[in-house]
Amino acid sequence: MPLVVSGDMAGWIAPCGCETNQSGGLARRGTFIEQLRGAADVIVADVGGAIEGNSAYDRAKFEAILQGEMAMGIDAHNIGAAEAALGADALRELVDRLDAPLLSANVTDTDGKPVAPPSRIVSVGGIRVALIGVLGEQYTTADLQVAPPQQAVLDALDQTGEGYDAAVVLAYLPEDELRLLAETLPEVDVVVGGPTGQPITPVAIGPTLLTSATRQGKFLAQIDESGDSPSGWTARIVELTDHFADNEQQTANLDRFRATLAEHDFKPGETSFARSLGAALPPSFSVAGTESCRACHTKDCRLWDESRHAHAWKSLEEKGTHVDPDCQRCHTTGYGLPGGFDSIATGERRLDVGCESCHGPSQGHVDDPKVRTAYFGRAADHCTDCHDTQNSPTFVYDEYWPEIDHGEVVSEEL
Repeated sequence: MPLVVSGDMAGWIAPCGCETNQSGGLARRGTFIEQLRGAADVIVADVGGAIEGNSAYDRAKFEAILQGEMAMGIDAHNIGAAEAALGADALRELVDRLDAPLLSANVTDTDGKPVAPPSRIVSVGGIRVALIGVLGEQYTTADLQVAPPQQAVLDALDQTGEGYDAAVVLAYLPEDELRLLAETLPEVDVVVGGPTGQPITPVAIGPTLLTSATRQGKFLAQIDESGDSPSGWTARIVELTDHFADNEQQTANLDRFRATLAEHDFKPGETSFARSLGAALPPSFSVAGTESCRACHTKDCRLWDESRHAHAWKSLEEKGTHVDPDCQRCHTTGYGLPGGFDSIATGERRLDVGCESCHGPSQGHVDDPKVRTAYFGRAADHCTDCHDTQNSPTFVYDEYWPEIDHGEVVSEEL
């Protein structure tokens, strides 16, 4: 009776493809579960943390994630911090409209009313497994209350009475609290957590097995009964590498999500990652566009024309991911900034990674070359805005810079 648990997906519905050897994604998860089902019945669950924010874009992605999970037969999706941030009404609406298997034993609205069932009983191979979900108290929101997890688990077990043979807790808690929960709940067979940064190697804490599935859903916890272990259970961590082919059903779900993105054409303000500019800005703080740089910086722009930065948008179109704001923010110029990329419908002149992606909005400099472009720190500091450990894990500034080295001859061009 395998139990497969994912968690802490953080919006990683599919590998973005910026680098080879990226792990994770619903399509590979679907294949893994399908392979297991070829040999045995499988219980499927998620610890929570499916998205990164509560914007309109995040909500659309969360619905797509839930639909993908339901297509692979998920039995329970715990309410994590990101899910709680959506609010009580949104969570109840998803449960009612999609029949989404959300659960939480300790999350209620401000009136103390549950927003999802505390547990679910799943029968597999004659074994009744109680799945119970809890969230850390630090994730309390303005319209949601979060009760102490340990007592919530005990209350949920009392409510089920003798109606289960094994109890599994899906716990969205920091690692120290997760370990404490396992230590103080000998009544529970398995505690699976997130968000722990890295998966926790399965370990028996008294009669309870502890592990975690985390890090953008790239790792799954596969848990099985075992008479040879102290807890009676064993587990292994599985990384969803490209060893697993893409599941056709999940690929179709991803295509539907991208069709939704194309139809809506989300603007930066409808996402959770548009840059916050703070105080009022002068009119000159506006993106002028790369073409505005050519008259004075001819050689620099010629070098740019031959770089991959100049064709960043095309690389998205080839993969069909140009409709996704999560990709647009690093493949356009001035995403969400005044005069910068705003949407596909209006953003044609701000496609690709242009000069102002690093140097910042330059309208003031274009109007008066004596005015230096003011931005947030040095231009070099912005490389890792996109070349981060996720999308560019081999990035080393001193090795990458020679490929786009420019600026030495600007004085000769003026």
